Amino acid sequence: MERLQAPLALLARLFLAYIFVVEGWSKISAYSATASYMQTNGVTPGLLPLVILTELGGGLLIAAGFMTRYAALALAGFCLLTALLFHSDFGNIEQVINFNKNIAIAGGFLALMAFGPGAWSIDAMKRRVIQNSMS
Repeated sequence: MERLQAPLALLARLFLAYIFVVEGWSKISAYSATASYMQTNGVTPGLLPLVILTELGGGLLIAAGFMTRYAALALAGFCLLTALLFHSDFGNIEQVINFNKNIAIAGGFLALMAFGPGAWSIDAMKRRVIQNSMS
């Protein structure tokens, strides 16, 4: 099982990153509609560039395994905020599903923070280079 850790960690990172890269990119192509949606939910559209940076940038960092723990922390917080700000109408089953999904994804990011990105990542490669240069 140990020899599967590196490929499974990579696959987990790619699965976690996927939705954020797709959603970040879609917010660029539907910028004004997304800004309106944010405003409808009481969130200033001025935060949209930060949302795009968090989703797209954070997703790409997670996928590459670069600055993984920082990106995972940012995306875990993002998921929690999204659940609370946009999916807290518990009388609407779709909102409940999205709320639960965001909480679960935040949990995945917290696990990534705790255990790191795995051996097939830029973070691990940098660590190996540093260790080799010190020996």
